[in-house]
Amino acid sequence: MKMKFASRMDSFEPGIFNVLDESKNRRLAQGKPVYNLSIGTPDFLSEPHVVEALARAASGPANYRYSLGETAELVQAVQSWYGRRYGVELAQDKLMAVYGSQEGLTHIDWALSNPGDVVLVPDPSYPIFELDPFLCGARCVRYPLYKENNYLPDLENFDSALVEKARFLVVSYPANLLGVAAPDEFYPRLIKFARENSIVILHDNACSEIIFDGRVGRSFLSFEGAKEVGVEFNSLSKSYNLTGALVSFVLGNREVVAAFKRLRTQIDYGMFLPIQQAAVAALNGCQDSLAHNRAEYQAQRDTLCSGLRSIGWDVPDSQGSVFVWIPLPMGYLNSVDFCFELLDRTGLLCTPGSAFGLQGEGYVRFALVRPVSIMYEIVSTVKASGILEGRS
Repeated sequence: MKMKFASRMDSFEPGIFNVLDESKNRRLAQGKPVYNLSIGTPDFLSEPHVVEALARAASGPANYRYSLGETAELVQAVQSWYGRRYGVELAQDKLMAVYGSQEGLTHIDWALSNPGDVVLVPDPSYPIFELDPFLCGARCVRYPLYKENNYLPDLENFDSALVEKARFLVVSYPANLLGVAAPDEFYPRLIKFARENSIVILHDNACSEIIFDGRVGRSFLSFEGAKEVGVEFNSLSKSYNLTGALVSFVLGNREVVAAFKRLRTQIDYGMFLPIQQAAVAALNGCQDSLAHNRAEYQAQRDTLCSGLRSIGWDVPDSQGSVFVWIPLPMGYLNSVDFCFELLDRTGLLCTPGSAFGLQGEGYVRFALVRPVSIMYEIVSTVKASGILEGRS
């Protein structure tokens, strides 16, 4: 029997991370080393008190029922953390939990737009920002982020006819891809733009705790008027080394949160209670790991970026997030070709910028997920390979 599938599946190719993983496995099978900087999975361990809270809750049979939403304890922990960290007050009806920011961003469009509506997403950015509109029939329009504009949206020069049709605009700072932070003066302009054009703002704030050189990660919601025009996605994945637990929150505008919750009651029965307990422990417990992890990430960044610059690769310092966005070395034009040549000659695995949109071509992305000692080793290996001297 020949299986028939939805025509939308014709638009999906294997994800770039799957393709890279296959290449990595082939190399490992040949007994060759691999330095995997392609995926932003932290190499730090989860805090013991968080693991203990999850294990303790998992031993209770009553915790295996449907949670049907956030526990009062989790709501209070999020409210307290946002108050301490950002100075933001959140009523209970202005927050909800989702299974990671990626899952939340995949589904929220179903609550915000109709087929044919325009949604604005950055280029470059994660494919997930485009997937959500595609699945619900909205028209996804990518707006370019240019180095010359510090990778900020050029709000004053958006096409007015396009903006008039737009339902929401996605932004992310510290950019969980480009490694750039937005200045404080950007957010009031963003809020004014949203209010004047009746556009909802979706702010991906997964990396506010991973920011470098004395900068302070801010919440979009800490700026006046933000809760009137949008919501923020915040995640415990990278800040608290809980990527596999998939704990994220949607916070801000009451109407958006209510609509999204109503949608999710049709597809979701709530986060597993032991994971909620782990999140409570992370948010309420000792916060020393945040500063420690931030310092370790910065040390990895310093070693990798300054090391590559010292051997002739023009690599900028990431301002925040667990990623570094790097222009291709002189003589290389195609990011996919370069990534596979780099892997072949050095064992270093990174992600081609073209995987993140048209504006990503000409760049590669490295993840800060290996200790300083390995970063030194990576720099030495790249230098020895001769790849920075051009194609062989």
